[in-house]
Amino acid sequence: MVAVEFVNSVALLEPLLNSWDRNNAILLNLLRAIPTGGLEARAAPDSPSVAQMFTHIHFVRLVLVLEDAPEFASGVPEEEWAIERDVTQISQMLNESAQTVRDAVEGWLEANQAMNQHYDHPILFLQHMIWHEGYHHGQIKLALKLAGSQIADDAIGAGTWGIWMKKNKPRVER
Repeated sequence: MVAVEFVNSVALLEPLLNSWDRNNAILLNLLRAIPTGGLEARAAPDSPSVAQMFTHIHFVRLVLVLEDAPEFASGVPEEEWAIERDVTQISQMLNESAQTVRDAVEGWLEANQAMNQHYDHPILFLQHMIWHEGYHHGQIKLALKLAGSQIADDAIGAGTWGIWMKKNKPRVER
């Protein structure tokens, strides 16, 4: 195993946590842009629905925090692929789990604490979360497209790519 040196620097911590906040804002913007009936869309008959992918993201965030830093964990839903059709409820779930991840990463970095189970460093955990959620973002857009409910790039671009690419953006509001 390679020794990993922890960096406890406000200069790095704030942009790192800001990237997580932006990631969550993008996910929420996608959720809010889903047309009526779109939460039931599936890429294939045996694929999870759009709603289930959002609840899966929430579940994975909480389970991985529980496994790697139980001191920051909050309740984990009973069902990983739950069917939730209330956009407000899904938004609340995603905001809560995003805050749990943010608190855990910040706490691990400030304490120079290694991960309990899966990752050599808290930044690797955060990168995995962003990659995982980007993967499902693409699946959600594909499911909507296949269901005939495609979200036009010009309608969603400012709420996705625009969030990542804006310089000097303060912490993203949820």
